[in-house]
Amino acid sequence: MKLKYPTKPNMPILDETDFISLEDELVIEGLHLKDQDLSYQDINGLVFRECQLEKVIMNRNHFKHFECSNVIFDHCDFSNTEWIGGSFHQVQFRQCKLTGTNFAECYLRDCLFENCLADYSSFSSSNQKIVHFKENSLNSTEFFEMEWKHLILENCSLTDSNWFRTKLKDLDFSQNTFQKIAVSQELLGGVKVSPEQALIISAGMGMIIE
Repeated sequence: MKLKYPTKPNMPILDETDFISLEDELVIEGLHLKDQDLSYQDINGLVFRECQLEKVIMNRNHFKHFECSNVIFDHCDFSNTEWIGGSFHQVQFRQCKLTGTNFAECYLRDCLFENCLADYSSFSSSNQKIVHFKENSLNSTEFFEMEWKHLILENCSLTDSNWFRTKLKDLDFSQNTFQKIAVSQELLGGVKVSPEQALIISAGMGMIIE
């Protein structure tokens, strides 16, 4: 299958600021926000459009009905933030901290995750179309019951990641590393792995290879 890479965000000329205040149903558009701590908030209906957030800290937030389109997150910290059921379209996460971040049931289209620390994050039951994970730490991450099309995993660490009940046909693990991984045997057909990875997967299913 020919690789299909995400479309980059459409980014107009942005107004630079170092302060915004979040509130329900707020639409943030056309801003370059830098160096602000927006942690520990519970916000409903927040929307980001055509923005760049740089070195913004948003730890332990709960975002309901979150929407995000044509946005770049650069060196931001979203540790333990919940975006359950959120929508991300043409979004880039560059060198962000996503430890324990919850993307469960999110819709992601044309998204890039590059050089991010995303251990213990969850993408369970998400719907991903044209998503590229490049050089990320994704250890102990949940990809349980995920639907995807044109998913690229490149130079990522996937040790202890969970892919149960996710169809793996045409997915390429071979350019990534893992010491242990959880997959559903009946959904393995067509997955691409290295010989070493095949042994790890087989051992995890209880097979004895002599």
